[in-house]
Amino acid sequence: MSLPDKAFPVSWDQFHRDARALAWRIADQKKEWRSMVAITRGGLVPAAIICRELGIRLIETVCIASYHDYRHQSEMEILKGISDNVRVNDGEGVLVVDDLTDTGKTAQIVRSMIPKAHFATVYAKPKGRALIDTFVTEVSQDTWIYFPWDMGYAFQKPIADSHAG
Repeated sequence: MSLPDKAFPVSWDQFHRDARALAWRIADQKKEWRSMVAITRGGLVPAAIICRELGIRLIETVCIASYHDYRHQSEMEILKGISDNVRVNDGEGVLVVDDLTDTGKTAQIVRSMIPKAHFATVYAKPKGRALIDTFVTEVSQDTWIYFPWDMGYAFQKPIADSHAG
């Protein structure tokens, strides 16, 4: 799988605003969260923002590797599971946070561990959207999201230049 042609670069400011918007959507549900699970690594940044906004203190991680070289999605590998105290009652009252759902494979694995948890991502693509309960922005499946922690400042060619014939 090569990188898609469409690019969606996200600045730190935009990501912070989008993560706070996700926190607002979750807060509107008026639920008490007993803990949060951040899907690493991408879910760590939005989890930090959302747990601050919602006052969640118990934060767990689940570590699943799928993009080993940022270009090719490979077999899913669970590097660290979820602790037993978070898995109580199939994860009821647990908020799961990630930066993005792409194909939904990661969410599917985590949902099998804690099926009653509430899944939230900042961004969602159509293939993974059905596995997510709350998200902020949907992007097309053929778009690659460039997160701020993956980028440095560099010149970007205008879109028109890439379409010129």
